[in-house]
Amino acid sequence: MPHTTAFARNQWYVAAYSHEVGRELLGRTILGETLVLYRTEEEGTPVVLHDRCVHRRYPLSEAPTRLDGDRIVCGYHGFTYDTTGACVYVPGQKRVPRTARVASYPVVEQDSLIWVWIGDPALADPQGIPRARHLDSPGWVTVRGMEPIDCDYGLLVDNLLDLSHETYLHGGYIGTPEVAETPITTEVDEGAGIVRVSRHMDDAECPPFYAKSTGIEGRITRWQDIEYHAPCLYLLHSRVAPVGVVPEADGSDPNGFHTEVTYAITPSGDGKVYDFWAVSRDWATDDEEVTEFLRGNNHTVVMQDVTALNLLQKTLGTERHGYQELSINIDTGGLAARRILARLVEEGAKPMEKVQ
Repeated sequence: MPHTTAFARNQWYVAAYSHEVGRELLGRTILGETLVLYRTEEEGTPVVLHDRCVHRRYPLSEAPTRLDGDRIVCGYHGFTYDTTGACVYVPGQKRVPRTARVASYPVVEQDSLIWVWIGDPALADPQGIPRARHLDSPGWVTVRGMEPIDCDYGLLVDNLLDLSHETYLHGGYIGTPEVAETPITTEVDEGAGIVRVSRHMDDAECPPFYAKSTGIEGRITRWQDIEYHAPCLYLLHSRVAPVGVVPEADGSDPNGFHTEVTYAITPSGDGKVYDFWAVSRDWATDDEEVTEFLRGNNHTVVMQDVTALNLLQKTLGTERHGYQELSINIDTGGLAARRILARLVEEGAKPMEKVQ
C-alpha cells in the first residue's frame, strides 16, 4: 500500500472528545489544517477557528493567547477575534483591515464527540454524521483515550478492519488462535460508504481481556461485527458468552456480555493520525475495578498498535520502487475501505475543480 493516503476533505472528522474542550484553548491539526477549539462562556457551544493569527501567524492555541469572554486575544500583538473568526480589534488603530479574519469551521457536538468539517462549509450537513450513541447513553460506562500515531491514516483503517492481527500482535490480551483461524464475511455499501466485516466464533478460548472482566470460565462463543463509516468512525459490536448460551427469541442475551468498541480515525497530516479509542459496556456498570481494568488493558492494546504502525510507516517509506503488495481473503474489508476512501477523495475534489 502507498504510505500516503489522500484526504477526503468534504467529510466530518472527530477533532476532540467533549470533555477535552472547555475554556482552555485546545490546538489540533486535521487534514493539515491547524485548529483552535474552545467553548463559549454562557452557552458552552464549541467553537473551531483556524489556529493562526492573520498578523504574524502566532498560534492562537498557545499562551499567552487568552479568551476575553467569547473572543480570542492573540498573545503576540493583541489581535482579537470573535467566534465567527472576524477580527474585531487591532492594536494602535481604529480601522480593522478587511482581510483580518481567520477561518471558522462548522462544528457539531454529538455522542460526546466534537465533529469538525474541514471542506466546503456549504456542503456541511450534520445529518451525515454517523452515530455512536453508546458513548454517552444512560446505562453505559465508557473508558476512552487518544493516541497520536506517526503513520498514514490508511494504515490504521487497514489495522482495524482486519482483526486477525489480534492473534499475533495482541496475544495475552484480546487475541486467541480462533480469531485468525475463523473466516470472515464482508458486506459493502458503496453508496453509504459503509464496510461491514463479521467474524463469529462458536467455540473459542476466552482471552484475558474478557475472562478477567466478565468472570467467564472456560470456552466462549465470540462475535466481532465491524461497522466502518468512512472516513472517520469505526464501530466494533463485540459479544462474548459461555459456550452453549442461546440468545432469547427476541435477540436479547441476558447471559452474554456486549461491548461496543469505538475508534475515530482522524488524519492529522501526511503520515500522522489521531487514534481516538473508546470501550463501552452495559454490564458491571457499577464495578470500578472492571472499569479500571478495561481502561488499562485496552490502553496497552492500543499502544501495541501504535508501536506496530509507527514501525510499519517507517518500513513502507524505505520500500524499493515498484514493490507489489500481497492481499488475501482477510483483507477484503480493508480493500473495500480503500476504494470508498478513494471515491470520497475524488468527489471532494470536483467542486474545487469547477471553481478553478
